[in-house]
Amino acid sequence: MNGFSPGLLALVALGGAAGSVLRYSVGLWCTAWLGTALPWGTLAVNVIGSGLIGILGGAMLGGLPLPNELRLLAITGFLGGFTTFSAFSLDVGVLWARSPAWGIGYLLATVLLGLGAFALCFTLARRF
Repeated sequence: MNGFSPGLLALVALGGAAGSVLRYSVGLWCTAWLGTALPWGTLAVNVIGSGLIGILGGAMLGGLPLPNELRLLAITGFLGGFTTFSAFSLDVGVLWARSPAWGIGYLLATVLLGLGAFALCFTLARRF
C-alpha cells in the first residue's frame, strides 16, 4: 500500500476513531473521579499519549522494525485521535536527537505560536 491508498486511510481512520473514543472515555472517568477543578482528562491523555509515543518512537529509533501499516494505525491514527500532544512530543524528541537547538526551537515555536494564535483568535471570536 502507498501514500493515499484507501487501505492506509482506513487504518488511520480506524485508529483515530478508537483513540478518540478512548480520549472521551478517559475524560468522563477523570471528571467522575477527580472533578472539574482542572482539565484532568486532557492532562491524563496528554501524559499517557506522550508516554506511549515515547515507547514506540524510541523503539523505532532503536531499530524496531515497525511496519508502515502498524505505524499508521497506532501512531498516526490511534495516538493522533487520543492526543495530538503525543505527536508534538515525538517531533520534539526526534528533533532533539538530531540537534538539541532544533528541538528547543521547535518546542518554543510551537508553544508560543500556538498560544499566540489561540489568544488572537479567542479575542477576535469573543468580539463577534
